Amino acid sequence: MFPPDFAWGAATSAYQIEGGWQADGKGPSIWDTFCHEKGRVFGEHDGDVACNSYELWEKDLECIQQLGLTHYRLSVSWARLLPDGTTRHVNLKGVQYYNKVIDDLLACNVTPMITLYHFDLPQALQDQGGWKSPDIVTLFDSYARFCFQTFGDRVKLWLTINEPYVCAKFGHEDGIHAPGLKEPGITAYLVGHNMLRAHAMAWHSYNSTYRPKQKGAVSLAINSDWLEPLNPDCDEDVAATERARAFGLGWFTWPVFVTGDYPEIMRSAIDAQSKKMGYGGGSRLPSFLKDEPAILGTADFFALNYYTSRKVKAGGGCEQMLCIKSDQDAKEVLDPSWPICGVSWQAVVPNGLRNLLKYIKDTFNNPAVYITENGFSQVGPLQIEDVQRCGCYKDTIMEMAKAIEEDGVDVRGYFAWSLLDNFEWADGFRVRFGLFHVDLSNGKRPRTIYRSGQEYTKIIMKYKH
Repeated sequence: MFPPDFAWGAATSAYQIEGGWQADGKGPSIWDTFCHEKGRVFGEHDGDVACNSYELWEKDLECIQQLGLTHYRLSVSWARLLPDGTTRHVNLKGVQYYNKVIDDLLACNVTPMITLYHFDLPQALQDQGGWKSPDIVTLFDSYARFCFQTFGDRVKLWLTINEPYVCAKFGHEDGIHAPGLKEPGITAYLVGHNMLRAHAMAWHSYNSTYRPKQKGAVSLAINSDWLEPLNPDCDEDVAATERARAFGLGWFTWPVFVTGDYPEIMRSAIDAQSKKMGYGGGSRLPSFLKDEPAILGTADFFALNYYTSRKVKAGGGCEQMLCIKSDQDAKEVLDPSWPICGVSWQAVVPNGLRNLLKYIKDTFNNPAVYITENGFSQVGPLQIEDVQRCGCYKDTIMEMAKAIEEDGVDVRGYFAWSLLDNFEWADGFRVRFGLFHVDLSNGKRPRTIYRSGQEYTKIIMKYKH
């Protein structure tokens, strides 16, 4: 059912679990700044301590071993390694921390997958314009080279940027993620563009300088829901679904996997809306320049973060302003038959993953796929016996198996989100995704396995060779 070398993993990110926000010379990140401003995060929560993985790494390693994982996806904190964001000043304590994590994982026969950027830009770089600044591209490349040079002898699976869509839209248009900018209509497209350029430059650096010796693989993690028309017989709903898909999945995959440019549907929709609103400043969606490193082909595998599905109908872009929502002109709705787990946005649709995997195979020339995040949330009273989540994991993994066996999708691995209950961005600690519960009321931050963690272990043991 699953290939013998299938990657069974769990995922985390630095800001969400590490804590130690000022420890041992770490510089501040945009999430440190964002959380310390009143009213930004649920309950004024922050990641100052979080799961305290910076001090309790051995406890995390015990959890990883208890689950029987073959792989562990983590991110390194740019500001912990390079406090001002540049290689002018390297924080050796940060290097030591990640060296220990990597060495400990390998000693336990667990393969690390490392994300270079998981939302936590050094504040020093934000002060210079952050992802809006064209300078960020070479700064990111320099950071990526530093990590390849420092850790690449042992790390063979790399992700440059996690969910560029979320960084661009939530951080720079909606203002609900760090850096908290509400600049609709232009900034998110500029930020997304610079993220793609930064990713491509880092991939080319790896390809030319490090790959010959290190022989690893590099990609970027794309988040996408499965989208389908609310009424498949309605041409407007079908067209709206295509637009929504272009603005979601297509925005960051089309340039990398298909054409080296943005989806035509996306550009024409943006330009049409600009014309309608009397915007005369040229296309709001930037263009890739001929003399830059090529974007096309800069992913060695397809990394997918999948959480839920949506039905799409025409309309929904009626706002009297330029923004992604009005550009897209499509409304996403839930099917009332889908169960909701935890947060209101997360409908449980296991076969949505299978549909999306088949779509990726057909659209992007059958790439190797890693599901780099998939999980189920819990809110309200703690349930260690999380029966619904157990069922969700089981059903979703079975749908993934069907995608492999019946649809011929080349799925190489599955990473549950998340190893631990952690800081869930604007939701703080209110939303729990962990396979292990972390008791935040106890200074020692004890980890307790959920029933879903035990069930995931049974699945791994059944198929692990």
